[in-house]
Amino acid sequence: MENLISNISKFIINFSDFVWEWNAPFLVGAGIYFFIFSKLTPFKYLRHAFDLIRGKHSKQEDIGEVSHFQALTTALSGTIGLGNISGVALAIGYGGPGVIFWMWVTAIVGIATKFFTCTLSVMYRDVDEDGTVRSGPMYIIKNALPKSMMPLAYFFAAAGLIGALPGFQSNQMVQMLETVPIFDFKYFNLIAGIVLAAVTGAIIFGGLVRIAKVSQWLVPSMSILYFGSIMVALLLNFDEVIPAFQIIIKDAFTGSAVAGGSVIAVIIMGVKRSAHSNEAGIGTESLVHGAAKTSNPVKQGLVAMLGPIFDTLIMCTSTALLIIISGVWLNVDSGVEGVKLTAEAFSVLLGPVGYAILLACVVSFGASTIFTYSFYGSACAQFLFGKKGVKVYQWVIVFFVVVFAVIPVKTAIAVIDLSFAFMAIPTLVSSVWLAPKVIEKAKDYFATLEPKTSSV
Repeated sequence: MENLISNISKFIINFSDFVWEWNAPFLVGAGIYFFIFSKLTPFKYLRHAFDLIRGKHSKQEDIGEVSHFQALTTALSGTIGLGNISGVALAIGYGGPGVIFWMWVTAIVGIATKFFTCTLSVMYRDVDEDGTVRSGPMYIIKNALPKSMMPLAYFFAAAGLIGALPGFQSNQMVQMLETVPIFDFKYFNLIAGIVLAAVTGAIIFGGLVRIAKVSQWLVPSMSILYFGSIMVALLLNFDEVIPAFQIIIKDAFTGSAVAGGSVIAVIIMGVKRSAHSNEAGIGTESLVHGAAKTSNPVKQGLVAMLGPIFDTLIMCTSTALLIIISGVWLNVDSGVEGVKLTAEAFSVLLGPVGYAILLACVVSFGASTIFTYSFYGSACAQFLFGKKGVKVYQWVIVFFVVVFAVIPVKTAIAVIDLSFAFMAIPTLVSSVWLAPKVIEKAKDYFATLEPKTSSV
């Protein structure tokens, strides 16, 4: 039985790596296309995007279920978190520091990608008579593309059922808690998984509004705590910050020992981890951004494009610098990986206090991400099976919280990576196809704004 499980695990990991070899160029290539096709126009309205999340330019009667701010924080709760904490550690552990540079590149073009995908998610969403909103790549395909393209919509939803499972979050939360001495006992992983599943069920059965209410205070507060702690550590080691950046840039073009000296492997790992960090082009983010209360789709596209800035360019970079400066990344051969590597970095630079802060952040971020992903998966289940399918899928989520708590991290993340690669196909095909519609809508909206809002 153990050999069978091991062989299945190896197959999933190898197949995921194979799929990402061709998916990475597709994801980045689409982002470059959006970047050029938009002529950088959305980037001129970054200040306006921040005004939108502060509630400006919004009206009570706007159609949708959640505010601009709630939509952003809910989406960020699915990205800011363990992807930034343990995902970065896994990236450096498997591909070396140079991976971070390619995460930056992917995030920069991902800003443009998010503008297009999330504007489309509002343009072509379904709104029921009771005000319930259904959105995402499957509805974009259903409402805007020829009927012959409907298999892509079903393909996205099917992949989303798996991609939204709490594999990475459940696994890494339990691994982090396992490092606490009082939790060092037999079957802890299983017991912790069961407790986490119970908490998850209590939240996710309340739907998007409850998830959004939890996210709107949990994500900002934990982000401030996490980012503030890293800033303290970096200020205390300020003379090592520039050398750390130099290591990242140098390694990006030379390949690392961890990645077998292959620059291509470093690039693919960077694209993969960036996609997990900010989800630009994957399609999951448009599921929640499409539910935002807004009078114009372009507004939410502008709000959504802030995600990669917060997620990857700020949070992931901060974590990477901490890991590199601490020196713990040089000891990855010891078997310490993922969140445990980040924990070592915090302990080295900030002592026991840093470890305690990271523990609180991991638990909070991991839980909020599971809640958000449950909404993503439920939206896919509803598209495929109707409302009855949602309740069944929510129980599936609760069950797999326990399953992923006890399996190896490489298997858990390979399952999610593979699903993300599949989800990107329908998302990017539909977005590239409909890009001219977005530009047309954007021109009309930007023309209504006063000139003073068009500068950063």
